[in-house]
Amino acid sequence: MNVADLWDSFTEALGGYGPAVRIVGLVIAGILVSLLLRVVIRRIVTQVVRGVKRAHKVDDTRELTASPLSAMRSVQRTRTLGSVLNNTATWVIVTVVVILILTELGFSVTALVASAGILGAALGFGAQSIIKDVLNGLFMVFEDQLGVGDVVDLGIAEGVVERVGIRITEIRDVSGTLWFVRNGEILRVGNKTQDWSRVILDLPVPYNSNIDDIQNLLLESAKEFAHSPEWRRKIMEDPEVWGVQSLSAEAVTLRLVVKVRAGEQWAAERALYRALKDALDKRQVDIPALNRMVVDTFEGARGSSRRHSATSEPELTEDNS
Repeated sequence: MNVADLWDSFTEALGGYGPAVRIVGLVIAGILVSLLLRVVIRRIVTQVVRGVKRAHKVDDTRELTASPLSAMRSVQRTRTLGSVLNNTATWVIVTVVVILILTELGFSVTALVASAGILGAALGFGAQSIIKDVLNGLFMVFEDQLGVGDVVDLGIAEGVVERVGIRITEIRDVSGTLWFVRNGEILRVGNKTQDWSRVILDLPVPYNSNIDDIQNLLLESAKEFAHSPEWRRKIMEDPEVWGVQSLSAEAVTLRLVVKVRAGEQWAAERALYRALKDALDKRQVDIPALNRMVVDTFEGARGSSRRHSATSEPELTEDNS
């Protein structure tokens, strides 16, 4: 006698309580299978992450920023896929359990499926958005457009990806607001923490300065910053001065660029500004003010208005007599 026969004999012995027991058993079985799949998926994700860490001899995922970029992306993508697989498995198990429960209650599943097909055709336009959300979310993950921990610009929201679900992507912006973005509404993804980034600094210097001396000063300071113990493993290439970016009556703007590892551009920009300020202070180079406010008197403005009206159209006077 197999397990199915034993289960049938047990439920028949319960008499009228047999269907209720079978339904409870299906719910419990669904919960156990869901928990088991979650444990298996979590173990797979953990093993992949540990393998990457072991291969690069690091203990913390954040230390992978000093290792090849593909390693960091593998960890992020694995964790994101684990989240999506957990959500998908849960929905599949719930659907199967509901169908089995309806069968136990005596409903014809075939008729229900046929009715659901007719109803689905009637509600097809409404379901299109849900299907679009699911498919777009899967493609974003499989194509590695974004992952948990990435800083992205989705057009409608910008911030750190905290969760990629089967229908919703959660984005935490810099002010702490958590945005729930439907995957189907994401038309473009600007990933600011993938592969590499670039720090771009536009520094104004006095117009009568020696441009070559200032460029050499900026380049020397930036190279010294790049070779410091804190930043030498995070900067990918030597800094470059691209030259004059713009001219004005008060200043000449020079552009300095540094290629850094993904996600380090904001901290590198702040630290580099501080290093350049110290270097400019030592050379006593002042940053000129680029904004001037011209204040005119009331009489001057009134006279200007009169001159403008005299040149544009004649004044209209009112005769009160």
